[in-house]
Amino acid sequence: MNFRTGIGYDVHKLVKGRKLLLGGVEVPHPFGLEGHSDADVVLHAICDAILGAAGKGDIGEYFPNTDARYKDVSSSVLLKKVNQVANDDGYKVVNVDVVILAQEPKLFGYKPKMKFHIAYELAIDESQVNIKATTNEGLGFIGKKEGIACYATVLLRKE
Repeated sequence: MNFRTGIGYDVHKLVKGRKLLLGGVEVPHPFGLEGHSDADVVLHAICDAILGAAGKGDIGEYFPNTDARYKDVSSSVLLKKVNQVANDDGYKVVNVDVVILAQEPKLFGYKPKMKFHIAYELAIDESQVNIKATTNEGLGFIGKKEGIACYATVLLRKE
């Protein structure tokens, strides 16, 4: 079988007046992430990991922040489109592993919902998705609660 791995990373600034969406789940918080789309760093990192594994560039090539069609778009829509790009080349997601870097809010209670949503959007089993969250121990922009970042790895199998 042909397997390929990809890594993705995304980061957005926390601002007032936006919903906080992580992994397709709204997380109650006084701040949300600033961005052209809904700024879901988890789904953006997964998109880049899938595109990287498939050898298809990055999320900005498909959904540029200069394109009005993607203004405030749900990142779930972007994830579905990216997954279809990989599927069209014969690739299927085997597993997704994510680490979210956020000083706050605490995400433990939201991880099962994120797993469900990501698995649903990728048409895979929840057991194929893993979500981890960590703080930055008060260090840097994440530790100062100025932003949230996410790393994702994906394994694809050629069918």
